[in-house]
Amino acid sequence: MQILPFYMVCDESGSMAGEGVDNINSALPELHQEISTNPSVADKTRFALIGFSTQASVLQPLADLSELTQLPSLSAGGVTSFGDAFRLLKKTIEKDVTDLKAEGHDVYRPVVFFLSDGIPTDEGWQTDLEELNSFRYAPKIIAFGVSDADTATITEVANFKAFIQQERTVSPAMALREFASSLTRSIVNSATNMSAQGGEGFQLQVDEHVPGFTSLSLDKL
Repeated sequence: MQILPFYMVCDESGSMAGEGVDNINSALPELHQEISTNPSVADKTRFALIGFSTQASVLQPLADLSELTQLPSLSAGGVTSFGDAFRLLKKTIEKDVTDLKAEGHDVYRPVVFFLSDGIPTDEGWQTDLEELNSFRYAPKIIAFGVSDADTATITEVANFKAFIQQERTVSPAMALREFASSLTRSIVNSATNMSAQGGEGFQLQVDEHVPGFTSLSLDKL
């Protein structure tokens, strides 16, 4: 089979407590329902959920969503260690892609949807990001910043697309739900495109514009 792995990497630091994690948690069942009930989408995609704060952890290992009854919930506490998230992501992707290939699947480059509402509290996270971006299964990263996220940091994390919340026009709660909706649409549309192309000339289908967010340029001098 041809498989496209998606990873949702979500900030679980203390600043996400309350409405932050609540809104993501309320959106996860909708994502699960949308993907798991569409066989042509579920067959071609795999989904994993990683949370990070002081440390990062795999909350949901990479799986076919049609084989799960529900997704785990996020919880908030601790600080914001970007480096730990990138180290765990690299380790997890390497194992997942290796396992899928061993099962005989054709695996497309993984896609990461990264969400944070703040500024990294650890030093040296850029080194961990560079190592993630330079290894053989380096993912395409779409980064979203909400609330107090720093525009320059979100731009640096992304290597495919970056978005920052429009604070004056949308609430953090609405922005978080739009983030989850964009992830769902990307999974569905990418799998649909894969089916239409028969695996030939497949292109990742990610929103150019997400309601409540400003798209950031990734051009670097």
